[in-house]
Amino acid sequence: MEFGSMLLATAGLATHSLTLSLVALTLVASQAALFGPSKYGLLPELLPEKSLSWGNGVIELGTFLAIIIGTVAGAWMGESFSGHETYAGYVLLGLSVIGFLTSLGVDKVPAAAPEKPFRLNIVGDLWAQIGKMRKDRALFLAVLGNAYFWFLGSLLFSTIVIYGPDVLHVGQTKTGYLNALLAVGIGIGSMAAGWVSENKIEYGLIPLGSIGMTCTGLALGITPHGMVGSAVLLGMLGFWAGFFAVPVNALIQHKPAEQDKGGIIAAANLLSFVGIAISSGVYFVFTAYVHLDPRGVIVAASCITAFSTAYVLYLLPEWFGRLILFFATQTVYRVRVIGRDNFPEKTGALLVCNHMSFVDVALLVAATDRPIRFLMYQGIYDHPVVKPFAKMVKAIPISSEQHPREMLHSLKTATDALRNDEIVCIFAEGQITRTGQLLPFRRGLERIMKGVEVPIIPVNLDGVWGSIFSFDRGRFLWKMPRRIPYRVTVSFGKPMPPTSAAAEVRAAVQELHATAFETRKPSMKMLDRAFVRTARHRPWRFFMADGKTPRVSFGSALNKTVYIARRLRRHIGSNRWLECCFRRQWAEH
Repeated sequence: MEFGSMLLATAGLATHSLTLSLVALTLVASQAALFGPSKYGLLPELLPEKSLSWGNGVIELGTFLAIIIGTVAGAWMGESFSGHETYAGYVLLGLSVIGFLTSLGVDKVPAAAPEKPFRLNIVGDLWAQIGKMRKDRALFLAVLGNAYFWFLGSLLFSTIVIYGPDVLHVGQTKTGYLNALLAVGIGIGSMAAGWVSENKIEYGLIPLGSIGMTCTGLALGITPHGMVGSAVLLGMLGFWAGFFAVPVNALIQHKPAEQDKGGIIAAANLLSFVGIAISSGVYFVFTAYVHLDPRGVIVAASCITAFSTAYVLYLLPEWFGRLILFFATQTVYRVRVIGRDNFPEKTGALLVCNHMSFVDVALLVAATDRPIRFLMYQGIYDHPVVKPFAKMVKAIPISSEQHPREMLHSLKTATDALRNDEIVCIFAEGQITRTGQLLPFRRGLERIMKGVEVPIIPVNLDGVWGSIFSFDRGRFLWKMPRRIPYRVTVSFGKPMPPTSAAAEVRAAVQELHATAFETRKPSMKMLDRAFVRTARHRPWRFFMADGKTPRVSFGSALNKTVYIARRLRRHIGSNRWLECCFRRQWAEH
């Protein structure tokens, strides 16, 4: 279809026929409308869910780089081939052949619903797809967000064309540079969003990108800037737009059922063009009736973005929670995930995890991209600081102090959530460990799994002990962190049968702990070096005691060790064999 359109375009350029050129342009636009849903719909077929954000980042980067190159190349060919427009047609024909040959290398995938009939009633089919979207609030808002992304982009591109000459007093060439920087920013931001998502769909990037677009747009519109300042702000605006677009597209590709995915992606593509069309009308209203200059249009668009962001976060507050967790896990903590493939993409499962600190919930949420419902101790759930976040993640309060009927109701709520294909997590120890070791598991998980055919996923948190939120050093919170960022490993084990006993699940969690410990051994210090380091930093801290000496500090033990070592060196000398024997005995004791 593309090759035929380019043939028609070449004929139009050769004969200087406006009619043929417009027909060719219409056919190219129709081909693009077919190509867009196929391109985005193919991604979830070729890539696993954990790579969707990365794949969308690459696609968006390539898309906007192509827009820039096409815009610059079109202007160059218009000037270079003036009077010989047929040459431009030959270039377009060559590009269409290259595109066709490239498409032959794309893997073929089977149709998800080959029996589905084609509907000539486009409006009716669109309305049917919108009805399917509205059943999932997150999916519906993502589709609207995608349409708004193209609405805002089109509005900004139209505004920048006037912004350059009227505000910056520059020519069309430099104005083109501004549009190019906006597109480059979108591409770079898309790639960066795919990178920071770390093998999952990071919903927290959606409000982050939206807030970034709002703040940058207000800075561009309210404060006067020169060419360089405007270019930098437009690049930043595009960067935040890329952060916004990647998780939105990944969500649209992942959320729908397999048989509905193609139709919903096509509907989202159509709605994005509706957004582009609406942007032209909005620009006309802002300039002709509201009498806004280009800076005023940018400020108005930023205000619309701010209002939309607030409304979406009101409807989906968990996205705001994920935004907070995104900052926490990129600054205070560094979360490494092992066994992510064992985490179910769409079906329900019971996560059974060890309990190391007050931030275990946050670390688990940050390690996944699906909502998790936690069974939470009633006393912590009712805390005024915790309760808003607990309601946000739909936590299930439970306590051994509850009446039996209330406790059974909490367990039944967890069971019903599993039947509805939700993810439920229980800390089977029943309390935060005070020693850093795994406590015995209670049998509440067996009661939850009674009559439910979903897997049990053992989960281990490694490296959390020692952080300020653990009970290390005999207290929570009130201690200085040993290091920032604090490296944590979240391990998901292989799914276990729903009939697994608590002791069997505990053994699986212990095995995950051993595996995670092996992975961090190379970065750990040897015992002698760790002792010297601790003694130098905390010389007055308690180290050991015996029957004769009630207290020996780290500093005192280090001084005595150095004294003994120097006395022994006189007798040992340079005998490395004896030195190794003493080191081995020290390590064994």
